[in-house]
Amino acid sequence: MINRVEKLSLLSEMIAFAKYDKDIKHIEYNFLLGVAKQLEISREDFDYLIEHPINYIHLKSHSERIVQFHRLVLLMNIENQADNNSKGVIKLYNFGLRMGLSHESITKVLYLMESFPNKIVPPDVLIDIFKTQYN
Repeated sequence: MINRVEKLSLLSEMIAFAKYDKDIKHIEYNFLLGVAKQLEISREDFDYLIEHPINYIHLKSHSERIVQFHRLVLLMNIENQADNNSKGVIKLYNFGLRMGLSHESITKVLYLMESFPNKIVPPDVLIDIFKTQYN
C-alpha cells in the first residue's frame, strides 16, 4: 500500500492535470474530492493541495501507476470535452510517460478510448493492455 506522502503526491498530480485548462470545474472538483476520500485525505488537506501542490513522487508499484493512469483517464473524460480533448490527450500521454508507463500501452489506451461510451476505458481492459506490454 502507498504511504500518505505518495497519496498526497497522487492527488496533487491529479489537481495539476485538472488545472491544465486553468480552472478546476465543479464536476472535476467533486471527482477529485471523491478520490481524496478514497485515499483517506481530509478535505482540508485536499483544499490546501489545490493552492500548494507538492512534488511528484514516482510510485514503485507498477499496478499503482496503472490505477493512477486510469484515474487520470476518468478525470480527462469526466466532462466529455470534445473541443479541448487533444490538449487533454497530450497531457495524459505525457503524465503516463512520466509515471514510467510504456508508450505503446498509453497509445493503445488512448486509441481504444474512442470506441467506448463516454471514452471511458473499463478497468479490466486497461489492465489487460498494460499487462500485455509489461510481460
